[in-house]
Amino acid sequence: MPGAGLPDPWPDPPELPAPVLMEQRWTDAVFLHWRIPCAESAAFMPSGVVPDVFDGSAWVGLIGFRMQKAGFGRGPAVPFFGDFNEINVRLYSREPDGTRGVVFLSLDADRLAVVLAARAAGIPYVWSHARFRPPQPGSAATGYSVRRFRRGAASDFAVVPAFDDVAADPLSVHLTARFGLHSRFRGRTLYIPNTHSAWPLYRAELTVLKDGLISAAGLNVAGPPDSVLYSPGVRTRFGKPRVVVLRRR
Repeated sequence: MPGAGLPDPWPDPPELPAPVLMEQRWTDAVFLHWRIPCAESAAFMPSGVVPDVFDGSAWVGLIGFRMQKAGFGRGPAVPFFGDFNEINVRLYSREPDGTRGVVFLSLDADRLAVVLAARAAGIPYVWSHARFRPPQPGSAATGYSVRRFRRGAASDFAVVPAFDDVAADPLSVHLTARFGLHSRFRGRTLYIPNTHSAWPLYRAELTVLKDGLISAAGLNVAGPPDSVLYSPGVRTRFGKPRVVVLRRR
């Protein structure tokens, strides 16, 4: 949230097209981001979308959060399967009309049934041992660790949130005010919309980083992340997917 007297940089969430397909809560979110060349990001974009550039660069994110109380439609949360840890690697996309989204390169989760169902829908989930690390006595660090059951790619990262340092700058908003995802499904590009309130977003200090997920996705980054953020979380809803119509040349 921005400081007193400053304009709110967050865009108004778009109206979600009916019907609501899913509701869920994302909590204890850790956002790590690096600049990457636009050409590297473009190689992963589905047809009809391009990298969403900020400050002359494309961006790749390593994000961990806890999925909680996920359920279908507006119904109750699904017991057991509606709660799990997720760590994803993602890029940022934009349609010709300006619609912004994310493109997931991988999403690691520890619920096999969820992984199989999502992969059938074209979402690149990976079954992994994914663990949330809450703050411990004497340490305010929180983070995630993940190791894939196949091929062994792993990641371990943690941050200390600065709850007195609200992140409301344009870059932080660009990386987190995302209301949909672009994906490939049966030869088409889909846009799956979601809506949520503004993340309560804070800057954070990186304390642990040993990552192999970004390189496993086919990208290379060097050095510490250019942006480190933390959020307690938001509630979100997903709407009906639509096909991205390709422009004729």
